Amino acid sequence: MVDPVVIILAAGRGERFLASGAQRHKLDTPLGERTLLEHVIHAVEHAGLAWHLVRPAGGTGGMGDSIALGVNATSNASGWLILPADLPLIAPESLLRVAEKLGEKPLVVPWHQQCQGHPVAFSRCYFPALRALTGDSGAKSIVQQARARGEVLDLPLTDAGIIQDIDTLEDLRRAERIYDNPLRIQRA
Repeated sequence: MVDPVVIILAAGRGERFLASGAQRHKLDTPLGERTLLEHVIHAVEHAGLAWHLVRPAGGTGGMGDSIALGVNATSNASGWLILPADLPLIAPESLLRVAEKLGEKPLVVPWHQQCQGHPVAFSRCYFPALRALTGDSGAKSIVQQARARGEVLDLPLTDAGIIQDIDTLEDLRRAERIYDNPLRIQRA
């Protein structure tokens, strides 16, 4: 059995971003010296975690399909951290904290100031449910059922990057202001 794998979900079409006036897919848009997707991959690599990118040509039928593809492709993992690829400000330390806490409860949900964030981590016992996901609903129902059984660890984090996704050009401008702020914590 291997350590948890980060499933980076990058199969969406980014329609809201394009509709806001963007000229390219959001994940291929630069933020500083890297694209949004490269920032996420860099954070995962800097955390020392294994990862799998779900970005098939033509996309998928939705988040549920993407999660199932990633989980099926990494079926020997001890668990999975489900991470949307549009969170370029996420800190490697946040990824590590979520992965480490997976040993305490079978499902870990990170929070920042009363907002649920990512990645949500699932232990191996959720393999059948995750691989069966379809459509665009994601794993919300799995989390709700696990919460009802007392299997969820809610993990407060100080990293706003776990909730700052990029869906529009205004979101990108906000991320640029944070990224360019000389007072922000420098990341390797």
